[in-house]
Amino acid sequence: MSDRDYMELALELAKKGCGWVNPNPMVGAVIVKNDHIIGQGYHERYGELHAERNALASCQEDPQGATLYVTLEPCCHHGKTPPCTDAILEKGIGRVVIASPDPNPLVAGKGVQILRENGIEVEEGILREACDNLNKVFFHFIKTQTPYVLMKYAMTMDGKIATASGLSQWITGETARKRVHEDRHRYRAIMVGVGTVLADDPLLTCRLPDRKNPIRIICDTHLRTPLHAQVVKTTDQAETILATCCKDPDKQRPYLERGCQVITTPETADGHLDLSQLMLELGKRKIDSIMLEGGATLNWSALKSGIVHQVEAYLAPKLFGGAAAKAPIGGEGVHSPDAAYRLTPPIIHRLGDDILLESEVLPCLQES
Repeated sequence: MSDRDYMELALELAKKGCGWVNPNPMVGAVIVKNDHIIGQGYHERYGELHAERNALASCQEDPQGATLYVTLEPCCHHGKTPPCTDAILEKGIGRVVIASPDPNPLVAGKGVQILRENGIEVEEGILREACDNLNKVFFHFIKTQTPYVLMKYAMTMDGKIATASGLSQWITGETARKRVHEDRHRYRAIMVGVGTVLADDPLLTCRLPDRKNPIRIICDTHLRTPLHAQVVKTTDQAETILATCCKDPDKQRPYLERGCQVITTPETADGHLDLSQLMLELGKRKIDSIMLEGGATLNWSALKSGIVHQVEAYLAPKLFGGAAAKAPIGGEGVHSPDAAYRLTPPIIHRLGDDILLESEVLPCLQES
């Protein structure tokens, strides 16, 4: 097997940490000696041992002189666990192959430097693109300390997210809906507007077995969420954060008594939450990623405020029609095609009868 083959195995191991390690990165490691694998591991849970230490602990023979393949530069600082560079040196690893450099300022090349200064051969960049893509949420969060935001919606082929009467269940099939719940596990939080809560009374949890529930964030400018709403009644199952402009302690108290958390932000000129300020507050709480499942109004506000980084559009082979039926993004919209929010060419997935289009949001012309 080649270096690339071993790194591909490390990448597959890293993916097992999906949803469990936030706000840490997903990392996998494989240890090879005399052309056969003697140990492997991955970062399994936030706060637990990193991939390198798990791989070293699993070794079936002495790793002295072996090669370590790891998807991310080994850490060299004390956090919730000791530096992985210490373990690598203690076990006498002879060569380290790294896919992605770590942008964390506490590491950022220092891990590689320590290894090389201690006589270990280091090779970088093997399978970097794939490993970088796996941790784009972590890379964004560690650099900005704000969440990576995925805007997700399902629509018909005529661009409707509900019928003219407001009904929307179900637009897509079971395969697509299962993928959505996988993302609810992967992302740290899910965010909707109060309009969605009033219309649908959603639970906003992950329905898959052996997965975690996301933190639920309700954008509720004037604190209109009903106290009997599922997101309020089930704070024992998943955290609920109400983001509001209402600072009245008497209005906040019933929610706090039921276990909800309340974050207040300034009100924008158009009468909405300041979403940019909200992202800063959520980042302080180590919420590294958000799945935005809002309606048309919140989707437009999020786009307009510049907090959206990726779009997932589920497209179902159906037609609803209706001039009054809502599209995924509302608001005033742009006034010229040249002012459109531009996306990268989509990655296309077939999910049963439905199609998923994945694109990243490109910087606005005004920002570039």
